[in-house]
Amino acid sequence: MFTSIILAAGMGTRMKSDMPKVVHKVCGKELVKWVIDASREAGADTVVAVIGHKAEAVRPVIGESAETVIQAEQLGTGHAVMQAAEYIKSAPGSVVVLNGDTPLIKAETIKKAIEYHEAQGNSATVITAEFEDATGYGRIVRGEDGSVLRIVEQKDASEEEKKIREINSGMYVFNGTELAWALDKLTPNNAQGEYYLTDTLAILRGDGKKIGGYTIEDNDEIRGINNRVQLSEAETIMQSRINEGHMLNGVTIVNPSSVFIGAEVEIGRDTVIASNVTLTGSTKIGSGCSVEMGCRIEDSVIEDNVSVLNSVILKSHIGEGTNVGPFAYVRPGCRVGKHVKVGDFVEIKNVTIDDGTKISHLTYLGDTDIGKNVNFGCGTVTCNYDGKDKFRSEIGDNVFVGCNTNLVSPVKVGDGAYIAAGSTITDDIPEKNLAIARARQVNKDNWKGNKYTK
Repeated sequence: MFTSIILAAGMGTRMKSDMPKVVHKVCGKELVKWVIDASREAGADTVVAVIGHKAEAVRPVIGESAETVIQAEQLGTGHAVMQAAEYIKSAPGSVVVLNGDTPLIKAETIKKAIEYHEAQGNSATVITAEFEDATGYGRIVRGEDGSVLRIVEQKDASEEEKKIREINSGMYVFNGTELAWALDKLTPNNAQGEYYLTDTLAILRGDGKKIGGYTIEDNDEIRGINNRVQLSEAETIMQSRINEGHMLNGVTIVNPSSVFIGAEVEIGRDTVIASNVTLTGSTKIGSGCSVEMGCRIEDSVIEDNVSVLNSVILKSHIGEGTNVGPFAYVRPGCRVGKHVKVGDFVEIKNVTIDDGTKISHLTYLGDTDIGKNVNFGCGTVTCNYDGKDKFRSEIGDNVFVGCNTNLVSPVKVGDGAYIAAGSTITDDIPEKNLAIARARQVNKDNWKGNKYTK
């Protein structure tokens, strides 16, 4: 049980963006949400995000996943933490301070840092890392007993101190009561007139408190995002983690470096994901599926043993054993049953399709409820829009729709009906009727208007 304070109020000017830095995304999830979720996974009972710059754009992203407090003026890291003072004073255990622009921090690391902090009986623990080249980072100066004596910034470091490889990550674990006490004593005694969180360490140490340092194992976890290049680097690292996790859970990814899988995507075992596939949002893919090259699936449910080839599926549900594609476009609002065929160059939108139906090729179906075992011939079109309003049609079970049929909505086609090829259907068709709606063919013999006749 601990409290997590996430600093997310900065302007992020190096992003060169109209959006606050912390709402930029890595693998489909906002930077600050990665840190919030890591805190929750590590066991935080209270998470507080300190927001400031364009708070009105940040708060909706955070939603109910964390409490929010406002830092109206950005007067340093210590000042940011002060804004969460009421949560710190009432914190039942440790307080972790994290940065909202470090999406790669892992829950396991947060948990280990807290365990180390509490086992050592520290008042504060600095989360540190070791770099071959520590240029630009604050150096950790330790005492003979291993405790942290001070943090020396690059510009203030002596030549000897510049050789130190251990650096400050900017993340900490505190005893909540003692942090609250130190924050009350914090002053802006510096040229910038700001309150620095590192100064609380000096205050605590001056009172005889023990300051420790926990060194993380994976330096990537402390990567802060300050520009689009670093955002891209973090995306690559996170995508590798996500893909590796799916593969360890029994998913085959043929070419992981070419596959994008969002943070919230779920995939069942023995599913195969081919190259150049994009899976985003809340997509859930079952077991034994085949998602072939070039597919894009967003916010959709794909049940077991489905094959998708070179197709786009958006905000829809695909039933077990169905084949989609190649080159199919499943637009939002579709619910497709089991063992259905949605074939090549087929577009469907806001339709329900029951089990066993076949839509093999070159067809558009929109705003339609379709029964079981219906066969659609090539070139079928539902004419569902009159330029002002959309209309819905209904097609029963075991209907045969001939090639090049137009269904002018709203129409109802009864069970077992048969529509002749080339028909334009404007009226309802009763059950088991044959509908023919086309002009009778007339052949003109010896037609002189034929320009190809010499």
